[in-house]
Amino acid sequence: MARNRPTVADLQLLKGKRQLSKLRVFSLEEAEAAERAGIDIISVPYDLIFDPRFRDAAPTCFAIPGDERIKLGATTDEILRMAVKLRAASADAMYCAASLHTIRRLRDEHIPVCGHVGLIPADATWTGGFKAVGKTAESAAFVWKQVRDLEAAGAFAAEIEVVPAPVASAISRRTSLIMISMGAGAGCDAQYLFAEDVLGSNRGHYPRHAKRYRDFAAEFNRLQSERVAAFREYADDIQSGAYPEPRHMVEADADEMRKFEAFLASEGY
Repeated sequence: MARNRPTVADLQLLKGKRQLSKLRVFSLEEAEAAERAGIDIISVPYDLIFDPRFRDAAPTCFAIPGDERIKLGATTDEILRMAVKLRAASADAMYCAASLHTIRRLRDEHIPVCGHVGLIPADATWTGGFKAVGKTAESAAFVWKQVRDLEAAGAFAAEIEVVPAPVASAISRRTSLIMISMGAGAGCDAQYLFAEDVLGSNRGHYPRHAKRYRDFAAEFNRLQSERVAAFREYADDIQSGAYPEPRHMVEADADEMRKFEAFLASEGY
């Protein structure tokens, strides 16, 4: 059944009715796969949004560009300018973990904003590093305040990262924001994983909340071995004379070749 690209209002109407799916994708191939798989929301690098082929690959996925904050801009005005460009290039909303002032500015320009609460990697030093946030009542209240502040600033959604599931669920039931869980349990409005974790292409650390559905790393290793073998065979063929074969070369007419040889001789070569 064909589907339409959802609006912010469409997603808000789904709150509490069904869980949404969200993936971080890094390539046109992954974006197309997300589209064909029926993924609701994709987080994408800015370069992908600006690629004119992007919407051919993922015409109905709700796209939220998100990158390192420095790429978005260092000041509110820079962030706003980038957001306007991204929206013009077919972004449906903006991920922004900058100040509440910045989020208000974006909302004032009618740009939908997805914020971030709990463990915010860029700001992890303020919450004790890369570990769960909200494990104590005081810390959970801090996450709740983050959510309330985003509501007041005009955000429509928030990623909630590595927060205890009961805390995230209690917050999600009490906020109008679409709460997107990354390691925060099933009681939110959406689940969020990175494509590299789902595909098993990540060669480094896998977070606790990640689930691997395939082992692309093993396949990449196999392909790399095949790549090395093919290159080695090519080099060996050059040395043995097995390459190039007659079928790889353009032949010259014998009469024309004799004329050319005569020309070279007349030139003293």
